[in-house]
Amino acid sequence: MSRAHSLEIGDPRTSGPSELQRNRGWLTLLATQVRVELRSTARSTQFVVGAVALPALLYAMFGLSNAAPSNVLPDGTHVGTMMMVSFCAYGVVSLAIFTFGESIAQERGRGWVRTMRATPLPTWSYLGAKMALAFVGGILIVASIAGLAVTAGNVRLDAGTWLALTATVLAGGLVFSTLGFAIAYATSPRAATAIANLIFLPLAFLSGFFVPLGELPSVLADIAVWLPTFHFGQLAWQHVAPAADAEVWTGVAPSGVTVHLAWVLGYAVVFAGIAALASRRSAITGRT
Repeated sequence: MSRAHSLEIGDPRTSGPSELQRNRGWLTLLATQVRVELRSTARSTQFVVGAVALPALLYAMFGLSNAAPSNVLPDGTHVGTMMMVSFCAYGVVSLAIFTFGESIAQERGRGWVRTMRATPLPTWSYLGAKMALAFVGGILIVASIAGLAVTAGNVRLDAGTWLALTATVLAGGLVFSTLGFAIAYATSPRAATAIANLIFLPLAFLSGFFVPLGELPSVLADIAVWLPTFHFGQLAWQHVAPAADAEVWTGVAPSGVTVHLAWVLGYAVVFAGIAALASRRSAITGRT
């Protein structure tokens, strides 16, 4: 057989890397970036205390005080369980906003993001590693709050409810990472922390994460229905409470899963668009 005939299509001497090889290369790259992010974050006591321990501490302070077995809503839902869900939602949204908003903004200020643009490292692997970090942090937040709720808060849920609730909360954390991206790229590094707090704290309060909206003036509930965090809370609370109790808790009748999901995802698209435009502007102008 001639040399020409032996070099057929698919021969490694004539063809580039296969699709499988390329996919493995991307996965290896992402796994390496995730490992670097996790190791770097694990060395930061501030992250562990601020992002993971604070939501559990707030639940211990405000949730456990309402966790008596007799403290129930009209349709029988345990108030302590609703508080647990509220602080889980608060924790993962906080993690998403500050992990991305503050962390990436600080790295922009140090010139790290600009340095990476000059390397072959794709942007998606950097952002994907940040999302993986938020996912791991979200698991730790939910686990710590759930541990307190079960051992000291009289919370009792079946395995299916725990899985559905955890999946909803963790997915919400990933969705709200788009808001963190928008803050990171649309604000200056020095202002990112202040702006993140200015955005997040009102969102959390007006969504009923700290105090049930049903106990606050009705005008706040009128504002809440326009907020993505409120609809995220509704998606989480529906796993542990019937519609009647959810209405008592929030002061607003639930609109159904599809409606709440549309609000959350719609905002995520807007935030992602803002982040993409701001990132492109930063790349073009070369500003941090």
